[in-house]
Amino acid sequence: MSTQHIDPLGSVADVVASESRPSAGPIAILPEAEQRFADAVEAGGGTVAPLSDDTRGVVWLTSTGAAELKAVLDAHPAIEWVQLPWAGVDAFSDLLAGYAGSPRPLWTSAKGAYSEPVAEHAVALTLALLRGLPAKASATSWARTEVGISLYGLDVVIVGAGGIAVEIMRLLAPFRTRITVVRRSEAPLEGADRTVSSDRLSEVLPQADVVILAAASTTGTAKLIGAEQLAAMKPSAVLVNIARGALVDTDALVAALAAGEIDGAGLDVTDPEPLPDGHPLWHEPRCIITSHSADTKAMTRPLLAGRISVNVQAMLGDGRFVGVVDTEAGY
Repeated sequence: MSTQHIDPLGSVADVVASESRPSAGPIAILPEAEQRFADAVEAGGGTVAPLSDDTRGVVWLTSTGAAELKAVLDAHPAIEWVQLPWAGVDAFSDLLAGYAGSPRPLWTSAKGAYSEPVAEHAVALTLALLRGLPAKASATSWARTEVGISLYGLDVVIVGAGGIAVEIMRLLAPFRTRITVVRRSEAPLEGADRTVSSDRLSEVLPQADVVILAAASTTGTAKLIGAEQLAAMKPSAVLVNIARGALVDTDALVAALAAGEIDGAGLDVTDPEPLPDGHPLWHEPRCIITSHSADTKAMTRPLLAGRISVNVQAMLGDGRFVGVVDTEAGY
């Protein structure tokens, strides 16, 4: 299946323990089957069939309907593998928590699969903010003052160390930025100039020219960027969020932008989402909102199809799955 993007983690598989390895058997595509994904299952050597007592795997194609998926699993306890459609699994957090510690079903997500388009969007938002494009794009007369900062040589803090963060670093390499990665541990991430643990976030924010959020949404990352963190940033710094809206305290961001505590924000995701009409962020001249379009369906569908094929092969073969979800950690 051809696509303009590649899945950087497509060949980075987790060897699943034997007690968690699903049995081979028919796979159902739910809530509604789509031919592209049926073809992906068959390309992996699997068989697509309607949901029944014989079903061993489920490809779930919507980020909603967690209650519906739970009902499917409750009614068909022989299901041993579930493929979720997106990199983030926060929409299924309560459902996953109910299976924490259980060897089956095995859960996989698309984490890492959409790294290229999302990272591209993060860099696009960064450049737009630094160059003052929000105001320039809406201008109706010739500007009297020069506005714009170059990305070359700036200090960038990336919160998160997954596939998106790695791809952002790769795209930033030509700009000779100095990159600090904030992650759960201080284990060095290849490509970063510095790696620090998440409890040191406030320590690195004052030096950052750009802060990019690329972390999973969990109870531990809720409102990770709040009033205290925004106040710690430079007045010239910009914030980019291509992860989940819940990582940012929206009210604190509105206040920080209004007070000039930071210079701008680029948001592909918001809290709440969709952001209601009339919300102050829509009227903030230094804020770009792109309505969760970093990875459009046109970009993600081929990548998800490829991930499905790989995991079907794992189900039928040696159990080397990609994107295994830790039900206890919630991602």
